[in-house]
Amino acid sequence: MLNHPHPLHVVDRGRGDRALVFLHYFAGSSRAWAPVMDRLADYRCIALDLRGFGDSDGPATGYAVNDSADDVAALIASLGLARYGLIGHSMGGKIALALAARRPPGLEALLLIAPSPPTPEPILDDVRAHLLASRGDRASAEDTARAIMMAGPGTPAFAQVFEDNLRTAPPAWRAWLEQGSREDISALMPRIDRPVLVLVGDEDTTIPPPVIEREVVARIEGAHLVRVARSRHLVPLDAPQAVADAVRRSAI
Repeated sequence: MLNHPHPLHVVDRGRGDRALVFLHYFAGSSRAWAPVMDRLADYRCIALDLRGFGDSDGPATGYAVNDSADDVAALIASLGLARYGLIGHSMGGKIALALAARRPPGLEALLLIAPSPPTPEPILDDVRAHLLASRGDRASAEDTARAIMMAGPGTPAFAQVFEDNLRTAPPAWRAWLEQGSREDISALMPRIDRPVLVLVGDEDTTIPPPVIEREVVARIEGAHLVRVARSRHLVPLDAPQAVADAVRRSAI
């Protein structure tokens, strides 16, 4: 656990001068990164459960994008990371962008995977309302898992995604859907001065490739987009080798 007013669960694996900091998707946890970290044994891999998710504490408040960026910055400082890359998936991608815009020392590159854009995420009103009303509903959690990943019921990956969805703290669930996903941090994007590689699943219907290209890649100077075949929104679980390969192609 990170020594923090609201304890945060942290996975810290491997050794070496090169570190990777992994930030997970909405209603997920650090567990989503395990298949990727298994393929990056020559890096120090650090993944945390963001506040309100996984095994981290779920306080009543403090879920703005910059609050989560503060948590990540505190973790990096506590570990004394001198050289690291940020890898953010979906919600975690927006948090990574907010932190990168601060130009923190030691940050070498960003890898964004199906990131929530710096502009308000285009979630349809009826979809948002359904999600807000369905936290903790097992049938809804199963429907969501079916929609965002390639693996189906009966697989360990599906069970993990289903379980993580159900254990999300209510304040974190509401805050992202009502506030965080709607935040507009696009004015900060010109401040990002590190290489940015963006991955998106070619079958992602949650944040489709055209949205990623228009709202993320086009707003960050020098950002490069790569489509991952046979993958939906949960690219780290659908195609962990593609993510690991992208890390090695990046400037980290």
